[in-house]
This record gives sequence, structure tokens and C-alpha cells, in this order.
Amino acid sequence: MAGTEEKKPRFFQANVPVFAGSAALIFTALLLVVRDPDDAAIVFAAIQSWIVHEMGWFYVAAVATFLVFAIGVAASSMGAIKLGPDDSSPDFSTASWFAMLFSAGMGIGIMFYGVAEPVLHFASPPVGEGGTVEAARNAMQLSFFHWGLHAWAIYAVMGLAFAYFSFRQGLPLTVRSALYPLIGERIYGPVGHLVDIFAVFGTMFGVATSLGLGVMQVNAGLDYLFGIEPDIAVQLMLIAGITLLATASVVSGINAGIRRLSELNLGLAIALMLFVLAVGPTVFLLQAAMQNTGGYISGLVGKTFTLYAYQPNEWIGGWTLFYWGWWISWSPFVGMFIARISRGRTIREFVIGVLLVPSGFTFLWFTIFGNTALAMQLDGSAQMVDAVQADVAVALFQFLGHLPFAGISMTIATLLVVTFFVTSSDSGSLVIDIITSGGEPEPPVWQRVFWALTEGAVAAVLLLAGGLAALQTGAIASGFPLAVILLVVCYGLFTALRQETHRQQSLQAVPGLAVGHPPIPWKHRLAVLLHQPTRERAVAFLRDTVAPALNEVAEEIRGRGMSAEVEIAERDARIVVTHGEDVFVYGVTLRSVPVPSFAVTALEGEREGPDRTWRAEVALREGGQRYDIMGFGKEQVIADLLGQYERHMHYLNMYMAG
Repeated sequence: MAGTEEKKPRFFQANVPVFAGSAALIFTALLLVVRDPDDAAIVFAAIQSWIVHEMGWFYVAAVATFLVFAIGVAASSMGAIKLGPDDSSPDFSTASWFAMLFSAGMGIGIMFYGVAEPVLHFASPPVGEGGTVEAARNAMQLSFFHWGLHAWAIYAVMGLAFAYFSFRQGLPLTVRSALYPLIGERIYGPVGHLVDIFAVFGTMFGVATSLGLGVMQVNAGLDYLFGIEPDIAVQLMLIAGITLLATASVVSGINAGIRRLSELNLGLAIALMLFVLAVGPTVFLLQAAMQNTGGYISGLVGKTFTLYAYQPNEWIGGWTLFYWGWWISWSPFVGMFIARISRGRTIREFVIGVLLVPSGFTFLWFTIFGNTALAMQLDGSAQMVDAVQADVAVALFQFLGHLPFAGISMTIATLLVVTFFVTSSDSGSLVIDIITSGGEPEPPVWQRVFWALTEGAVAAVLLLAGGLAALQTGAIASGFPLAVILLVVCYGLFTALRQETHRQQSLQAVPGLAVGHPPIPWKHRLAVLLHQPTRERAVAFLRDTVAPALNEVAEEIRGRGMSAEVEIAERDARIVVTHGEDVFVYGVTLRSVPVPSFAVTALEGEREGPDRTWRAEVALREGGQRYDIMGFGKEQVIADLLGQYERHMHYLNMYMAG
């Protein structure tokens, strides 16, 4: 009954300082904008100018650090560490994982900028003459640079921190947990509250930026399809309507609404991309994809550190720094989301998937849409530059209007923007709710609804305060404090991963169990191997052998002035030994498994199932160790426990004594 009571949802389940502080900060900002939109626009412009001119170098250095850090961790021995217990497996299939990675990351963005950005870079490059073949080539490389590995490295760093500290270390699923190696239990105090508040604030404005871009593009699509002209009143109504759809999706949860919408998004996006590839200059696009990728890779280091210091211009503020601020402000949202769907994967698998798969799809998207638009401009079949410069939001629909079956493709594009809008909003509001509830994975529904509606309100206010310029400034400004936090997260994560790697190396350095296993009579051991135990026998072993062994060791440890607790349940038993802030855990868990094909005797007694038997597997704090001690005597269980404890103490003596 106690377990049932714990699952009952409470009406209000939040970390009050973070929930109230985040809401107060966000609504104060909204109130200032609503009271005087003109003054707010001036303030936004001043903030953006200061960040671009005074702190642009910091953004560039920070994002370069995130990319190097993510690749370095994955390539090192740390990459083998699992994001969860050692015996865990991924919660989602690889296909569903990829779909959710893509949809949560930047779906609305590539719809908005897939055509517009290459065309705008082609017309007005940061350096050199626009409107040339060379400008077209550089435009594609710049687009790849803004939407490629750097963006996903930011997400990977935050996602790694969430997944590692929550699923591996058992800390709350919030940004503050990444600071645990640095400040310990103080993450639960004012410092942790402040970090989470900044994460919520940045996430709110980052997601609102995407929603604002999305609703502008939906309005443009409706104009082309039904003659509903772009207007702020129409856009506000669209925000209200689509936010309600997002609210319904977030209420249904990650497994139902968000996963299914993500898979729908990916399917529609692939269909639209293949359509343009088929009706466009197919061979040229395939050639361009290879050349664009090669140019991106060869120029990656140079572009990473380019600030145009010798040729000062405003271009970098409206493009590169805007994107870096936007991605950083999205990092708590996307990071937590990809962490939640990545439990059970190794760090190496996580980083490779997060960096390469969405980037590869995005490169294809920009090549097919951007290069086709540039080809139209260069061969004179369409004036894409004039169309995009007149209104960035209509670029995609202007582009599709020059292709066959324009009505169908525009309808699909509009639907895609709406579904991307919904997945971004519902994922964002779920993540914000988790942070403000102190890491609770399933907060009350009304709290998720509250944050989903707040996102819509922020997007609406930013549109009223200056449209695209205000959206860009909101992203850049809210990303600045988060960039600082992310650098600290990198340090905390590296510290924790290095400690765990040292621990694993120290465990391997102790050859065997120093205390040795008292011998088990060979006939008894052979009988254990050949007779596959039933559930009843496994439970009896846990109760009559394992539990007394753990209790004897715990009593001896307590007699020496240390803390040791034994926890017994029907299918598992464990001892927890505390050394200050360090904890050693040794447990035995009963697990039902298929009868191996080499079993030569029938199951004893009443069967759990037609082909099932039971194992008593050892589990440490890091997860199951995948070896079976069924049939050990009490002395052998104690010997195994002490062997694992000796390894743990060796680690503490080698790496934690200072």
C-alpha cells in the first residue's frame, strides 16, 4: 500500500524557490515589455549591441569549448560509461530516438531558415562580393556552420550532464546536479536555486523565439494557401490556437503525444525533402551535398574562431552570435529532453548520435532546399533574393511556389511548421516543469499546462515588442548567463567522469578477491549449475543466506563506529555503507531469465513460466554486475561482498584521500 500511496500525484509538486523565482522573473520581463513596447525594443537593441561588441569573443570561445569537450569525452575511456546503471538498456528504439532528437532540436528553425539563410548569405555575405558563384558556395558553408556540430555539441554537453548525474548518480534531473562535484550538498541551497532559475529563464525565451518564428511562418503559409495576410493579430490568434494543441500534447506525456508527434514530424519532413530532391536539380543537389560537407569539414576550425576582428561588421551579431545564443538558451530544454530519451546508452553512443545524426539530416535539408533556391536565382528562373529580403517568413512558400504541385507541398510545409511548433512547445514546457519541480519526472498536469501557456504568452509579447529583432535579442541575451553556467557544467561533468574512470581502473587493479571465497563442495556447486532454480528457491536463498550475511557485515561495521544499513525486499537485498559523502552499495537482486539452451534438467518445483529460471545477481551502486551467486553459502556471500568493498576502498585510498 505504501508504494501505491507514493504514486498518487499531488496538486502542487514544485521546488518553491525555483518555481516562484522563475515565474516572477519571466512575468516581470513580460510586464515591462507590455507597458512600453517601444522602450522595450530600444532596450533589446542596446542589450544585443553590448553582447555583440563586448562579449562576442566569449560566445565564440565558449561554443568552441563545448565542441572540443563533447568530442574529447566521447573519444576517451570515459565514452564507455553508461548513462544509467551498468546493466541498463535503452528505453527507446534507435529509430524513435533519432526522430525525437531531430524534432526537439531545431525543427521550426530549419523550416524558417532552410531557404532563407543561404539566400541571404548569398546576397549579403560577411566579406566579399554577393551574388556570385563563390558567394553561393560560401553561403552553404556558413549555413552548415550555424546548424551543424556546434549547435548539437551544446545540446550534448547539457544532455550528458542531465543523464549522467540523474541516471548514474541518482541526483535530481535539474541543471544544479551538474555542480555536485564542485559544491556538494550546497546544490540544494540558494546557489542551486539560482542556477535552475537561469536555466528556466533561458529555456523560456529560447523556446519562445522558436514559437515566434514558427507562427510567422504559419501565417505566411496561410497567406499563400487561403489569402490570410500576415498580421500581428492573426499571429497572436495562431499562437493561442497552437499553444492549446501543445498543451494537449504535453498532458499526454512523452510516450504518447511527444513521441508520436516527433515520428510524424520526421516522416513529413523526409517526404517534403525527397519531393524537392526529385523535382529539383537532383544530380546537382547530390554533388552539392558532397561538396558542401567537404567544405564545411575543411573550414571548421577557421570558422569556429572567426570574429571578423579585422573587418568589423554587424553581420556576426545578426547571425553567428544569434545562433550561439539561441542554441545555448535552448540547451536546458533540449539537453533534458535528449537525456530523458537516452537512458541506458553509453556516453560514446550518446555523443555520436547527438552530434552526427541530426547534423547530417540538417545538412541534407539545407542542401536540398538552399541549393535549389540558389540554383533558381543563378539561372534566372526565380528571383529568390528579392522574395526573401522582402519577408524572410515567406521564403519557403515563395520557393515551393516555383515547383510542381505547389498547393500540396505548401500544405505539407504548413502542417510541418505547426507540428514542429507543438513538439517544441510541449517538450519545452515539460522540461521547464521538471526543473521547477526539483527534478520530478512526472509533475502534476496543471503545472505543465501553466508553463505551456506561459511559453505562448512570451512568444506573443516578443512579437508585439519588435518581431524578429526582438526574438533574436531575447535569444542572445537569455543565452549569456547560461553560457557561463554551461562552462561550469563542463568542469563539473569532467571532474565526475574522471573520478569514475579512476574508480573503474582501481577496481581492475586489485587482482581477484583478497579474502578469497571459502571453497564450495564441488558436488553441491555442480548441482546448483545443473538444476535451474525456481522463484521460490531464489526467494529462500535471498531470505535465508544473503540477508543474514549482509546483516552480520553491517553489525560488524557499525561496531567499528561507521554507518551501515541493510535494506531487504522480496526480490532484492542490499547493504549501504557511508563514508562521509561517499557511499558503497552491495546488493543482490533476483532476476527471471530464460532457461539456457544447455540446461540438462527440468526446472525444480512449480515453474515461473514455461522457459524461465532465476538468478541472484550482484549489483553495486553503478548497477548490476551480471554475475550470479545463487548457491553460495553465507561465508561465500560475505567474501564476495568484502572483495567488492576492498576494491572500493582501494579507489578511495588512491583517488579520494586528498
